[in-house]
Amino acid sequence: MDLGDNIANYRKLKGLTQSDLAIVTGVSKGFISAIEEGRKVPRLKTLARIAECLDVKLEKLLMDDLK
Repeated sequence: MDLGDNIANYRKLKGLTQSDLAIVTGVSKGFISAIEEGRKVPRLKTLARIAECLDVKLEKLLMDDLK
C-alpha cells in the first residue's frame, strides 16, 4: 500500500468522507481525492494534520502496510 491507500483506509475506518477530512484539515475535497489516488503529495504540515485527524501516527501513514 502507498500513502494514498493508507489515508483512504484510515479515513474509512474513522467513518469520515473525503469532504469531512478536507474540512478538518483545511484543504479541498479534490485535494484529498488527489492524494488518495496518488496524483498529489501533501506537504508535511498537511500530512501531519491528516494524521492527527485520523488519530494515527505520521509514521503509520507512511508505512507500506497497515499493521
